[in-house]
Amino acid sequence: MKIKTATFVISNTEVDKCPTDGKPEYAFIGRSNVGKSSLINLLTDNKKLAKISGRPGKRQLINHFIINDEWYLVDLPGYGYAKSSKVNRASWEKFIVEYLTKRKELLNVFVLIDSRLEPQKIDIEFMNWCGERQIAFSMVFTKIDNLSSSALQKNLAKYKKEMLKSWDALPPVYTTSSVSKFGKERILNYIEQINSNFVK
Repeated sequence: MKIKTATFVISNTEVDKCPTDGKPEYAFIGRSNVGKSSLINLLTDNKKLAKISGRPGKRQLINHFIINDEWYLVDLPGYGYAKSSKVNRASWEKFIVEYLTKRKELLNVFVLIDSRLEPQKIDIEFMNWCGERQIAFSMVFTKIDNLSSSALQKNLAKYKKEMLKSWDALPPVYTTSSVSKFGKERILNYIEQINSNFVK
């Protein structure tokens, strides 16, 4: 898939205010500072599309971007930032849960995971939560340029072992680098494949 246009549409915290044209949606979510904005900008080939916050946990909105006038890329707030107040976290969780569970147009959630780290409890819990609610998701490991190939494979193996404690099989897994652009085509081709089977 080649992205020709990527345009910001709307930011909000209410599912009812999301676009109503029925186009397929793909959401991106992960812990704060996992490299989500960098990955979105890589996929869309637009360095200014998703704003990279200097302070993790700052963005608190559901952001819709229309891609090629055909589908939406949805940037969800990062989760798990310790300095966020309990009130803020509860508020974010509420509208994120509503979006993920009520949005019929949502076809896949790309869960971003920092490849430099061993399995994080919050990531595992979120993916299990999605599975329990039959929300389709993929695992996207970011920042692979920041560690050796052997260290990457070791961390991937640990995640696989941890996931298979609760799952019979793993969801689609992608490794990415916003520096080398590795993984970009695989993710876009996966989206294109799902779109080709999408019926409004």
